[in-house]
Amino acid sequence: MSQAPRIWISNDTPKKGEVVRVRAQIRHRMESGMRVDDSGNLVPRNIVSHFEARLGDDLLFEWQPETAITQHPYLEFTFVARQTEDLTMTWTDDEGVVVTGGKAITIS
Repeated sequence: MSQAPRIWISNDTPKKGEVVRVRAQIRHRMESGMRVDDSGNLVPRNIVSHFEARLGDDLLFEWQPETAITQHPYLEFTFVARQTEDLTMTWTDDEGVVVTGGKAITIS
């Protein structure tokens, strides 16, 4: 997960009460722990095991994927804009690697 996440927001200057649509994608290979390498050894499991999106201190969305998740997972969610805050998204994998991305949301 060395690359920054791709984040798209429908409107980063919404009116109060407007629904904001967020799309986010992280680059991650997603090893299930069931694949065998060229030497016949199992490749250890390493998937994105936790995702959360926060607007300021408020939790908007939390996701805990399981083994059967595709590589480079794509997420989409909406929220109602109520205040000017930073939208922060955090991905954590089984190895403890954490990637964070976000955007400022300013009420117009």
